Amino acid sequence: MNFTNTLIPHSWLLVSLLLFAAVLARALFAAPWGVLKKPGVFNLLLGASVAVLAFWQIRASIQPGLNLHLLGATALTLLFGPWFAILALTLTLLLSTAWDGTWQAFALNGLLMVVLPVTVSWWIYRLVDSKLPNHFFIYIFFNAFFGAGITIAVMSFAASWTLALAGDYPFDYLLGNYLPYYLLMAWSEAMTTGMIMTVLVAYKPHWVATFDDKHYIDRK
Repeated sequence: MNFTNTLIPHSWLLVSLLLFAAVLARALFAAPWGVLKKPGVFNLLLGASVAVLAFWQIRASIQPGLNLHLLGATALTLLFGPWFAILALTLTLLLSTAWDGTWQAFALNGLLMVVLPVTVSWWIYRLVDSKLPNHFFIYIFFNAFFGAGITIAVMSFAASWTLALAGDYPFDYLLGNYLPYYLLMAWSEAMTTGMIMTVLVAYKPHWVATFDDKHYIDRK
């Protein structure tokens, strides 16, 4: 999903801009900036942003605003926590928007493609961490695999409702010609995120902010 300038009602521009700016201000204030002083973390953050940008460019377009591509929000959230994930995805969206030129839609795209998926991914992580046993496979399957699939499914529903409310496409059209394909993308998102996080927690666990060997492995 990627809204274009022509799809955004003018009455939505200021509201979406204020909401997204408020979230960005909160992220800038709350992000644990001291973490970036650790060796390699800053480069990892930039590298992950560029990798997600590459995934966003590999996309299929059905109609204006109806693009299918992997998201990467769950992986970034598990890697860096929610605030740095929001900032990294915002950088990705900034570069993607500079390429596409859809600046009027930037804030709304940010709310749907950055804030919403990071929030869902973080809620899933917190829920799993508090309700289920702390085990390596639970972390991978529920936080990474299922978390990524649920996150992109929620985002696709939200995007479809937004397009319908904006009057861009009838909801029946989206239900039959857009939403099912994005739900299929949930499987690809889940598999990709699950594999990436499995490799990282196995070989580079110190790169993953939400994973701790003592918490998930040593006591098992």
